Amino acid sequence: MRSYPKFYITPKGERMARTGHPWVFGDEITKIEGSYSNGDLVDVVTQKGKYLGTGFVNDASKIRVRIISTNTNDKFDEAFWERRLRYALNYRKTVMGDRDFKCCRLIFGEADQFPGLTVDRFNDLLVTQCLSLGIELRKELLFNLLIKLLREMGENIRGLYERNDVKIRKLEGMEEGQGWFTSEFTPEPGPVTTEIVENGIRYTVDVENGQKTGFFLDQKYNRQAIAKIAKGKHVLDCFTHTGSFALNAAQGGAAKVTAVDISAEAVKMADHNAAINGYAKVMKGLEANVFDLLTDLVNKKSKEYDFIILDPPAFTKSGSTVQNAIRGYKEINLKAMKLLPRGGYLATCSCSHFMKEDLFVQMLQDAAADANVALRQIEARQQAPDHPILWNVPETYYLKFYIFQIV
Repeated sequence: MRSYPKFYITPKGERMARTGHPWVFGDEITKIEGSYSNGDLVDVVTQKGKYLGTGFVNDASKIRVRIISTNTNDKFDEAFWERRLRYALNYRKTVMGDRDFKCCRLIFGEADQFPGLTVDRFNDLLVTQCLSLGIELRKELLFNLLIKLLREMGENIRGLYERNDVKIRKLEGMEEGQGWFTSEFTPEPGPVTTEIVENGIRYTVDVENGQKTGFFLDQKYNRQAIAKIAKGKHVLDCFTHTGSFALNAAQGGAAKVTAVDISAEAVKMADHNAAINGYAKVMKGLEANVFDLLTDLVNKKSKEYDFIILDPPAFTKSGSTVQNAIRGYKEINLKAMKLLPRGGYLATCSCSHFMKEDLFVQMLQDAAADANVALRQIEARQQAPDHPILWNVPETYYLKFYIFQIV
């Protein structure tokens, strides 16, 4: 006999749960049996009481229950969580290989059946972000197990830094904050910076002050793809952040690289990374608003660049603002296409789940028509496999990345 409270859900909710989607929304719940506190485990059942799964409940969230298991035999003890963590780590070790395992996403939320949990590894530091209450209440167990398992694999982990400085936590009834996680496994670990190597390029990562968890790992292999065609090119890397695309272009033999960002801090970091890799003569940071810069270059009829990279932040974080986002994406892509000579190259992407692939493709077609150019596709790519796409959870697919030649 199961002891968990029962949440009965609508036929619509049942259909979603049966496809393997882990979210049950508040308006899909028709009846509740049993008492619970937010963050507890509860059973989700059909209108007739047939078991569908077990998950974390949170009345403060629109996602009322986040299902973590559909196996009635699971006992949610330490051994259960250790198995699941080991499974996630072994997957990364396999798909990333020994070298890239030193610097990758170890846990990608729902794709690893850890709803709302992100864990990135930057060499000897782990950085976490926790966006669900159920995980938050169990984080001490999870983090200690994770560090223990990595050390058993021979990996040197000196600390774990929590980046919970995100507003979405308030929607889950949790406070914002950041700082070191300390326990018997992790004493106070020292500096908040560490050095990583990605695609043979060194970066200084600041886990306390960098965007999100400190560095964007999902474009790792897309950066390699642009390096392949950068030789001899004059490259404009827009929204450069830490300079990662620009550095890969420089490593690929670009003649000149301009790395643009609106943030003075980002430009400073990009220049620093160029210097420590020996590319300071080839690559220069430029503090500017990308929209304004592209407009100015088009007005001047500039022919300075023959390879443009567009890696903007997510222009939309909800379905309601998609049309505004399409306009933003179209503006930068249209101007890039106008700037590039025939035979020039364009790498462009969207990192928003809400900007669906068909919308992004249509936007690119519209921009090309307006620019009076044709696009010859070289590659269509996605996020790196340490950010796995779970086909039954479409929200895990978010990064669309294309490389074109302008013809």
